[in-house]
This record gives sequence, structure tokens and C-alpha cells, in this order.
Amino acid sequence: MELPLIDLAPYVDVVTGKFSCDELLHPELKKVCSEVSRSLRETGALLIRDPRCPNEDNDRFIDMMEKYFEQPEEVKRLQERPHQHYQVGSTPGGVEIPRSLVDMEMQKNLRALPKDRRPIIPTGPDLKSRYMWRVGPRPSNTRFKELNSAPVLPEGFPEWKQIMDSWGFKMISTVEAVAEMAAIGFDLPKDSFTNLMKLGPHLLAPTGSDLGRHGEEGTVFAAYHYDINFLTIHYKSKFPGLFIWLRNGERVEVNVPDGCLLIQAGKQLEWMTAGDCKAGMHEVVVTQKTIDAINAAKRENRCLWRVSSTLFSNVASDAVLKPLGHFAKSPTADKYPAMYAGEYFEKELAVINLKGKDGA
Repeated sequence: MELPLIDLAPYVDVVTGKFSCDELLHPELKKVCSEVSRSLRETGALLIRDPRCPNEDNDRFIDMMEKYFEQPEEVKRLQERPHQHYQVGSTPGGVEIPRSLVDMEMQKNLRALPKDRRPIIPTGPDLKSRYMWRVGPRPSNTRFKELNSAPVLPEGFPEWKQIMDSWGFKMISTVEAVAEMAAIGFDLPKDSFTNLMKLGPHLLAPTGSDLGRHGEEGTVFAAYHYDINFLTIHYKSKFPGLFIWLRNGERVEVNVPDGCLLIQAGKQLEWMTAGDCKAGMHEVVVTQKTIDAINAAKRENRCLWRVSSTLFSNVASDAVLKPLGHFAKSPTADKYPAMYAGEYFEKELAVINLKGKDGA
């Protein structure tokens, strides 16, 4: 099954770059919004083309992150912030525990899948490294200071802040557009999600996977899991290996077309729709296609780190996470009790070993 591709170009002003979700100006918009919500509901994902996110910007970002991840471990260790839940700075490989390793209910469900649809069941923490860079303004007062910490700036990268902020804000703009479209498609006011995203702890969070050291077929870099945020957005990676599960249990290898972005539903969206839209399950593994890409990179003397251009958009930590609008009357609404988004986030971080060594 191919994911639908939504082109935002008709709704973006070519001069100002502003996105317009006005049904009076765009009579076909309702149909497009229905397609967005349908895809998120049925597959947990969709593809987006946004003229405000050019390939050149992603290339510049990836080039810089490849140089960062290629550094010695002792250099990257200086940017680790375990006492802040690893929500800013560097997270080394071997720290984050995949949910499927510790969640017995999840293990039961994945073992019930046909063998050709099952993920590779993990035996330990993820191999992937990550860098968390906070994008956008933070609240002046919050109950969840660790989730809204200032970003960490590594030495030796003079363009770091400009590149990270520029690319991060552009991807957030895409997420906000999709959020408005999804809200309309779900028969909610168009600002239902975007209002809750204001001052959210949005994270530009590139992952780095060392294919030079761990390039064997079947190696798991990010084991079977869901994302705990609102919507996750990625640009195309240089190395394949991302698989997602559709609502019907089908396992699909994602092929992101050139110049496009992948959107995935996170747990916060599931919460606000009372489970009508489920957080998408996914994994990143080394396949034969990955190995072919590794061999091509070796021939061209290119970097062997697989870097994902990933951003996690979030509901503001002090906002209340609960089923919205008509979803509050859903028979499953009681499974999603009202709580602060930051409270939910911290509970999830504790499960996957990112709550901080000090228990902060």
C-alpha cells in the first residue's frame, strides 16, 4: 500500500510563505483534509510536499549532523544531559529502551501478528544515538522545567544554531499546516490542535546510526515502538530501513519520494482523538537495501552514519491532554483521562529509560 501524498503548494502564498486553511478560498480543501485525517486514522502516516521545506535546507542540516555524529564518543558526551531526561543535547546509543522490550501487552500483540508482519523483537536498548534541539519559544512558567530546558550548543559548529532553528521552524510550519487539515478532517475547529501546540517543547531530534560499525542485515537501530509526541515529521534519509505498521497490522517499508516529508501520528494525537487515530508503530532495521546503500556510500567515500531528519512536535507541557470535541463522547474516551501533557510525557520517558539518572 502506498501512502497518500498531500501537496501543500496550492495553500501556501508564494510571496509570504504563509499557509492558508480557508475553505472559502480553497473549495477542494475539505476533500483534502478528509484525506489527511483518513490516512492518519487508517495508516498512522502520510506524505507531504511543502515548498517551504526545500531539499537544499535538509542537505545542509544532514551534512552538519553527519559531521557531529562522526566525532569521538568522548566529545559527544559533553552534550549529554541525563538529568534533563535527555530531552536536550546528546543521547548515546545503548540508553533508550524500546517500549516493545518492557511492555508485556505490546509483546503479546506483536506475537499475535503473522510471522511476515512481525517486527524484530529487541533484546536490549536501541543502538541509535540522538541529538535533541529545542525549537521555538519556551513558557516563562511551567510545572515541567526539565521538558522545557534551554538547548545545548556543541562547540566547533559555528552555524549550528542558525541551521537547526531554520530547519526546525520550517518543519514545524509543515506540521502546523497538517494539524489544521487533520482537525478539519476530524470535524473539529481547525485550530484545535495548533492552539495546544503553542509553546510546546518541539524537538528537532536527528538520530544517528553508525552503519560502519553496525551494518549487518537484521541489525535493529530503533526497535518496534510508537512516538509519544503529537506528530512526527521526517525528511527522506539517505539510507532505507524504516518500516511502519498500518491499522490492519500490515508491515510496510516506507519509501519517501524526493523532496517530500513523512508525517507519523504520535500518542498525543491518539489521546486527543480517544483512539480514533492510533499512534503509528514503526522500526528502523538494516535490510539488503540498506546494505546496497552502504556499499554505494563506500564507493563514493561518503559518510556511513544514517542520519534522520526528524522533528517531534508536541502539545505544550502545561496544556491538558484529553479527547477533544465530539471525541470526548467516544465509548473509548475513558481510556484517555485528562492529564497535563508534561505529566504523560514524563511517565512515558520513565518507561524507556529517559527519565534521568537522578530521577529528576
